[in-house]
Amino acid sequence: MAQAQDESINVLGEPLEDCGTDPVTGFFRDGCCNTGPEDLGSHTVCAVVTDKFLAFSRSRGNDLSTPRPEFGFPGLRPGDGWCLCAARW
Repeated sequence: MAQAQDESINVLGEPLEDCGTDPVTGFFRDGCCNTGPEDLGSHTVCAVVTDKFLAFSRSRGNDLSTPRPEFGFPGLRPGDGWCLCAARW
């Protein structure tokens, strides 16, 4: 089971802060880049996405800008915060 958000810390040893809430990000969809044993991708890198990043990600097979309503995902727009997989980053 993952730590509660208020117990999680960032790489500086400080409390973990929200990354994105519109749309809600994070493996646990709690707005933070929390992780746990269930998170095989280690979604621990918070990024504020740009057009250039979204185009690059799409070109690598990870389309984050197209809405996927069947998954409740509105698609990302430049300026949105999103938790990325550490290994892909």
